[in-house]
Amino acid sequence: MTGAIPANAKAYKRTATFTETTIPAGLLGDHSTKEGTWGLIRVEEGALHYVVTDERRPPSDQVLTAAGEPGVVEPTILHHVAPVGPVRFHVEFLRVD
Repeated sequence: MTGAIPANAKAYKRTATFTETTIPAGLLGDHSTKEGTWGLIRVEEGALHYVVTDERRPPSDQVLTAAGEPGVVEPTILHHVAPVGPVRFHVEFLRVD
């Protein structure tokens, strides 16, 4: 991932915890955050594919786990996720005030 979250970005919202059966369909297809909104995909248990598909970035396909670093979602960059078996995760949203 090429973007680093600005040091002065602050968390302002988080999703519910999703599982492999409760992931909203919108997260499974390409989507993006709005301008100025960063995301951290935090895996609580299991594993999750995090795929960046935006043409403005090199292709990226990471497997996120609870033991690893969270997935960083850059503003406006297309991406999607896919479960790798049983998983529990949430997304934390940040912005610079």
